[in-house]
Amino acid sequence: MKTELQVDVKDIDHLGIIAGIIDEIGLVEIIDQEIGTHAQEKVSAGLVVKAMIINCMGFITAPLYLFSQFFVGNLQNI
Repeated sequence: MKTELQVDVKDIDHLGIIAGIIDEIGLVEIIDQEIGTHAQEKVSAGLVVKAMIINCMGFITAPLYLFSQFFVGNLQNI
């Protein structure tokens, strides 16, 4: 008897791939380690650089202060 394999496919587009590559190479952590952190810091320098990379692709036109909402929305859809 043949069993069916259930496959769940998610469309993450090219921005998700770029964000995944940034995560895979650890760019955020490298930048945060080199620059350091501050007690009053709400967003790390590494995450700001990640936001700027994705934002400069021209595919996200929202201001950078809304960038955290982009991740929340996409994580809920994955």
